[in-house]
Amino acid sequence: MEFMGYQRSDGTVGIRNHVLILPTCACASESCRIVASQVQGSVNVINNSGCAEVKGNEDMTQKILTGFAANPNVYGTVIIGLGCENVPHLKLKEKIEKITNKPVISFGIQDEGGTINTISKAVRAARQMVADASLVKRTSCDLSALMMGIECGGSDATSGFGANPAVGNLSDRLVDLGASSMMSETIEFVGAEHILARRGATKEIHDQIIKICHDYEAHLAAAGQDCRYGQPTPGNKDGGLSTIEEKSLGCIYKGGTRPIVEVVMEGERPTQKGAIVMDSPGYDIASVTAMVAGGCQVVVFTTGRGTPTGNAIAPVLKVTANRKTYQTMIDNMDIDVSAVTEGETSIEEAGAAMLDELLEVCNGKITKAEAFGFSDVCIDRICRFI
Repeated sequence: MEFMGYQRSDGTVGIRNHVLILPTCACASESCRIVASQVQGSVNVINNSGCAEVKGNEDMTQKILTGFAANPNVYGTVIIGLGCENVPHLKLKEKIEKITNKPVISFGIQDEGGTINTISKAVRAARQMVADASLVKRTSCDLSALMMGIECGGSDATSGFGANPAVGNLSDRLVDLGASSMMSETIEFVGAEHILARRGATKEIHDQIIKICHDYEAHLAAAGQDCRYGQPTPGNKDGGLSTIEEKSLGCIYKGGTRPIVEVVMEGERPTQKGAIVMDSPGYDIASVTAMVAGGCQVVVFTTGRGTPTGNAIAPVLKVTANRKTYQTMIDNMDIDVSAVTEGETSIEEAGAAMLDELLEVCNGKITKAEAFGFSDVCIDRICRFI
């Protein structure tokens, strides 16, 4: 099976053709927003950190920023930094150039003599990069080049027995066709990790899945915290989910049934094709951020309560099996699989229909969040205190 994608110089395939305006730190985020607003075909992300970080947080920030630039949906990147941050623009540019040969240029606000000069130069560079990107045409690409991120947020009871199993069927279909699917949110495996681990293709992968759950709880416990304080959320409870274990049992359904071939750390790019697990936090926006940095070109996001979230780099399709949610949040929901919940269609039929819709998005159909221009980014913090 094939889709119409953008062949990149580094061998990857995108389903969008963005020029990314990337801030090294929070001090440059507003300048990046202004540049992107002046250049059609460019997108920006907000970086709310990037300086005065402990080493673990700095490493995570750099992993996410370089991963964004390397995402297949990005043609090239214009970096804007301040100049006095821990990792200034030229160093970030070097990091990006080590993992991809796509175009990248950088500017420093202090180097250029202020905001106006920096924006002026960055706008010119971005316009030229967009013009170059426009010469790249969609071509027929094998589906094996696609990696779909799988996310859930604002879950309710219909997520566990409707939307998540349907997306799990979609995941199985993609894997069977040679593509990859990535499931994240380690905290939402807790209580069901022994079930998920059975899908490990090897004993090592089985043990890794158990370990990342244990390590996550141990990390919180070392700080005197318990994951069950925030899980399930108030919205989850209102939707019928009473415990983290109950939530996890529904959550893992969205990953399908195929053998898990690799466990990767947060924001890292997989080396294998197939069903993949990423060790990431339970906050949905942070997990989407990490999966996009890991190379996912598209994200399928299940929700029972409803959510508007989107990502500037990768389209996010919102799926619900709650008919009321679909009707009341029609501005945000892309796919309605409430017929599964109400016994009007099978999980297999819903999965097949979602594959058709996913291919339409890969071929250029705009999602609801893209139409709004939503750009939700949250970089996880290893340590929140300094």
